[in-house]
Amino acid sequence: MIVTLPPDYRPSEAEEFMNPLQLEYFRRKLLAWRAELLKEADETLASLQAGGMQEPDLTDRASLETDRALELRTRDRARKLIAKIDQALERIENGTYGYCEETGEPISLRRLEARPIATLSIEAQERHERMERTHRDD
Repeated sequence: MIVTLPPDYRPSEAEEFMNPLQLEYFRRKLLAWRAELLKEADETLASLQAGGMQEPDLTDRASLETDRALELRTRDRARKLIAKIDQALERIENGTYGYCEETGEPISLRRLEARPIATLSIEAQERHERMERTHRDD
C-alpha cells in the first residue's frame, strides 16, 4: 500500500497507534538515517584509500594512526547500527514495529522519535538495565 505523507506530518498520541501514516513516517526516518550512515562509510573508505602513510615524523604518523583507528571503530558502530535499522525496517514490514518485544505493549511515540530502532518500552529497558547492573561480574 502506498502512503502519502503530508510534508509537515508528525505522529501524535491522538491517532491510532502505528497507523499507516506513522509506519510510513518511521520507515522514511529509518531509511534516511541508514542512507546517511552509508554515505559516511563511503566517505571514510575513500579517505582511507586516498591517504597513505606519508608522514615522515613519527609523532605525526602515530597521530594519524590513532585517528584512523578511531574512525574505524566509529564505522564499526555504524555498521552495527545499520543492522539494527534493517531489523526495524523488517518489523515495519511484518507489523511488529513500535511494540515492545518483551511485553507486547506499544513503545511511546516520544521514545520511537528519539530512538527509532527501539525494541523495548522505557519500562522494559529500565528493567533490563537494572538486571544487567545487578548481574554484572565485577
